[in-house]
Amino acid sequence: MKKNLLFIVIDGCGDVRSGKFEKTPLENEKLKSLNFLAKNGINGIVYVTPGIAPESNSAVLSLLGYHPDSHGGRGPLEAVGTGIDFKKGMLGLRSNFASAEGNNIIDRRVGRNLTSKEAEGFAKAINKKVRLSKGKFVFKPSLAHRAVLIFKAKQKLSANISNTDPAYRMRHGIAEALREFPKIVMESKPLEKGAELSAELLNEFTKKSYEILDSHPINKKREKEGKLKGNIILSRDPGNELPKLHSISKKYGKKWAILADMPLEIGIGKLCGMDSIKLSLPAYTKNDYPERVNKTISAMKKYECLYIHLKGPDLFAHDGDFDGKKKSIEDIDRCYFGPLLRKIDLKNVLILVTADHSTPCINKAHSADPVPILIAGGSIKPDNVEKFNEYDCSKGSLGTLKGLEVMPKIMAIFDKLKKG
Repeated sequence: MKKNLLFIVIDGCGDVRSGKFEKTPLENEKLKSLNFLAKNGINGIVYVTPGIAPESNSAVLSLLGYHPDSHGGRGPLEAVGTGIDFKKGMLGLRSNFASAEGNNIIDRRVGRNLTSKEAEGFAKAINKKVRLSKGKFVFKPSLAHRAVLIFKAKQKLSANISNTDPAYRMRHGIAEALREFPKIVMESKPLEKGAELSAELLNEFTKKSYEILDSHPINKKREKEGKLKGNIILSRDPGNELPKLHSISKKYGKKWAILADMPLEIGIGKLCGMDSIKLSLPAYTKNDYPERVNKTISAMKKYECLYIHLKGPDLFAHDGDFDGKKKSIEDIDRCYFGPLLRKIDLKNVLILVTADHSTPCINKAHSADPVPILIAGGSIKPDNVEKFNEYDCSKGSLGTLKGLEVMPKIMAIFDKLKKG
């Protein structure tokens, strides 16, 4: 009988209790499927990148068993995920459409209501009209306010420059999300000799694209509708080469595929040897999940191991929307896990569920707090935990893990399942 592993990451679903929110979104009796798995599995908590509030790239790499400080910038990973042919010596950055008045940031994500169609219109104007004095660029929107920015020049471009996006920084080689930051567009600065051209290109692009976007017809229409302008590009996490990641499929002798909502995770999956299962763009509603259930079941016939990334809860957490985050998790529980569990035989399927990081609604940002983890299925003997949340799982038999310990542990358990 074929055995499968489902490694499921619910983006940003971890949270904390606070004076404002006495319970977390996961402390919810409506989560029938997740609580069923917790009750029938073993549980614990994970410090994904101990002491650091990770960006998603560092977090995902850590969970997959890669040291998060050894992969370079996020930009090249996003480029791969969006289908850009990234070459060594180019400079890649993750970018956001944002709203600004001059140098003052109003909203880093354009009120979260920029459509992908609007972003395509903006990108078309930028790529057509912006010209740089000492290099070329490719600007490609990915989903809603997200985009990728690539620079090319006659010389190899250094990645050692600072961000124009003030909400993130590098700490001990790991991309860190900041809870508090100045609400201004930062000037990129060279952080080593030879990085001057990279910073100059980024600053020139930021200035010239703002001039194009601020008076763009799409933004005039948005203003009439009472919406924020998407008139500034904020960029972060520069990288000038693709990371050399060992193949997970070769290391563990298992065939892997990835089903992911976002380009970053798709890029990481491809670079570590996973096949990517194409999904329609997420709307972050319950309507997303029937397709994802069907694609999961179908992929299990071809692949032993699947890495599954579900984005929804993180979006609401960044806006401090507790009720939205809670409902998003309920939708995932009812519309993804519910149908999935009815279609599989847990005796032959090992399921791991965790988060890539905590995104507390009180913070509106990632944090270094631990996230819950459960492992169920196969011949797992349950511990005494009955609910999947940050506090109940902390009492489970898995104890406290570091992010880098998750992949070796789950693969060892899966090997035992396969051997019977």
